[in-house]
Amino acid sequence: MFKKVLIANRGEIACRIIRTLRRIEVKTLAVYSEADEGALHVQMADEAFFLGPAPAQESYLKGAVIIKIAKEQGVEAIHPGYGFLSENSAFAAAVQQAGLVFIGPSPKAIAAMGDKLEAKKLAHLARVPCLPGTSTPLIDPQKAEKVAAEIGYPLMIKAAAGGGGKGMRIVKNSDALLDAVKSAMNEAGSSFGDSRVFLEKYIENARHIEIQILADTFGNVIHLGERECSLQRRHQKVIEEAPSPFVTPTLRAEMTEAALCLVKEVQYYSAGTVEFVVSPDKTFYFLEMNTRLQVEHPITEMVTGLDLVEEMVRIAAKEPLRYQQKDIQFKGHAIEARIYAEDSIRGFLPSIGYLSSYREPSIGGEDVRVDSGVREGDVISPYYDPMIGKLCVHQPDRERTSSKLLSALNEFYIRGVSTNVSFLSALVHSSLFKKAAFNTVTLDKLYENGFIPEMSSDPHIPIGVTAVMSLIQHHLNKADFTVLIDKQPYPVHISLEKDTYLIDKLRIKTEWKPGEVLFKGIFNGEKITLQIDKKGPFTQLSWDGYRAKTLVVSSQIANLITYMPSSQSSETPRLIKAPMPGLIINIFVNKGDLVKMGQPLAAIEAMKMENVLQSACDGIIEVVYIKKGERVNLDQPLIKIE
Repeated sequence: MFKKVLIANRGEIACRIIRTLRRIEVKTLAVYSEADEGALHVQMADEAFFLGPAPAQESYLKGAVIIKIAKEQGVEAIHPGYGFLSENSAFAAAVQQAGLVFIGPSPKAIAAMGDKLEAKKLAHLARVPCLPGTSTPLIDPQKAEKVAAEIGYPLMIKAAAGGGGKGMRIVKNSDALLDAVKSAMNEAGSSFGDSRVFLEKYIENARHIEIQILADTFGNVIHLGERECSLQRRHQKVIEEAPSPFVTPTLRAEMTEAALCLVKEVQYYSAGTVEFVVSPDKTFYFLEMNTRLQVEHPITEMVTGLDLVEEMVRIAAKEPLRYQQKDIQFKGHAIEARIYAEDSIRGFLPSIGYLSSYREPSIGGEDVRVDSGVREGDVISPYYDPMIGKLCVHQPDRERTSSKLLSALNEFYIRGVSTNVSFLSALVHSSLFKKAAFNTVTLDKLYENGFIPEMSSDPHIPIGVTAVMSLIQHHLNKADFTVLIDKQPYPVHISLEKDTYLIDKLRIKTEWKPGEVLFKGIFNGEKITLQIDKKGPFTQLSWDGYRAKTLVVSSQIANLITYMPSSQSSETPRLIKAPMPGLIINIFVNKGDLVKMGQPLAAIEAMKMENVLQSACDGIIEVVYIKKGERVNLDQPLIKIE
């Protein structure tokens, strides 16, 4: 076993790797950028060394600098985590050439599977079903139309050298093809330093299912079951679960056998994931192979009891697998929800800033796991992926797992930046999730313009909670007043009898105290948790994806408030503002240009994502306030249309 390992990563995955290495008594060395000097992974590691400025290209992607630090500090092996250099075959080879061990597969396997076109060729050799598409990269965008016509619409544009949804576009007709190809090539070049893309047949209403494998250097290969990864937005996974509620025993056997065949064909070792797209009739096709630890690996760990990081380390240390296939027992159901710093109201655009409050769920014990790399007071910067952490729950069955996940989400209190916690709560609470009636485009269709929390059709919860909090704050045993919810008045008589608050037919028990940001109680026998935010005189309550803005007033004031006019929005579609802080990477218009609704105006990059801003009206470009290469702030004016 190694004595010291360098973790060539940051954030939650660096922290997660450090925890395992600490448990198996291996010393850890962290690296950090200027933006991460005080980060949690830096504090957790035994040693930490500075890499460079905040941009990843000047720090976490500096492979030569990382190897130099490792050599100078007596490190024996490097674990790359995921992202950054984890699937960079040149880096893996350089690590080995430096006399160090790369904790992952061979450079040859990384190169073969990292190039999606080469991966398809190997899948064909292993007799794994593949999607119809191009076998060579599309270099000239102008030739895309001819190639696309041969494949047929709808089709998918993919980055040959990448993954994680970067450089990926769905195209349904020839009108949108050229712009989509150019955009995909730009994003692929920015994300991977390789702008090659290829075209592939797109399967509509498909599921995304992946098989986790482990293989050692002695030829032993096993699978650890499948994960359901169909709940995606912009090709980025949002919620994953194991096992899949869609996969039958027959389909599982076929897919795991295909995955193992590919692994053997590639002569692969370490942990890896073979991904498939599955049509509604359960026909499956090879999608790609990820030659690294997956973001969603914790749910596989929860249902199998294995530690995948430990297994990767042992395989890299030339130990044989400690398990045969018959030893792997699957227990219960696990679901992971990815917590992102993003503004759902603004179309899920990344959000940056200080974490003024960060409180993880207190329920669960070992059945609730949070993999995170942040603490209260930390900064979410524009330089890296917007994922804050991962909330994972394990229970005997899917229904109980979903219920406990919803409770945990209601307790996950994060302020200072916008997050997707309310969106995740609404999703887990929805009938489509409970019925597992979704596919890879469900979220994009339902939330094309973002997610805005709605008011529950049953107002009893916000009425009751607001009334109880008011009684507690005023040290009363009973009271009569009106609770306003969005100007709708609800007269209330509330009284306290022993330990129970009574409101009409409602019986509420709680130990809530003024100042607490979570209201935990029992509501007519049902446990409930709501998040509390003070908005001036109003109280905003959030739970299960719902939101209510409440105010306690007398009946006379309630009658007057209902006659007050609503404030009108001053927003205009003719002034284009920055939807997030970021870098202007392209401007498609000039002063005096005629534009149509939906026409691209500019492209802004933030947190490794390219976002194309489109015109919301017809008109003439009056002013272009920005220049290519300029950094802009949230809501900064960019372009004005006459």
